[in-house]
Amino acid sequence: MIETELGVDRMLRGLGARARQLRILRELAQGELATRAGVGVATVQRFERTGRAAMESVVRIAIALRAEAVFERLFEAPAYRSLDEAFARTYATRTPGKRRRKAP
Repeated sequence: MIETELGVDRMLRGLGARARQLRILRELAQGELATRAGVGVATVQRFERTGRAAMESVVRIAIALRAEAVFERLFEAPAYRSLDEAFARTYATRTPGKRRRKAP
């Protein structure tokens, strides 16, 4: 359980740091981002520092930073249920081709 919590904490901090980097890249002050996202400045500050905020606030911040596309794929069903299924589909869709002859 402790390892999981450390992993979650690390992931959240990384998310906040990447949001901060993107905000700076977009040349936005924290106050301007907060206004565009419809959240408080304290929310933006806390999110950038800790990665913690309400899901709606995170989505609003992502939209304001033009980074919302990842949310549309967040819980997307995988293309395959297993590696066996992936290999089976790959081999089933291959078309036979000519084999090259080895040079003597």
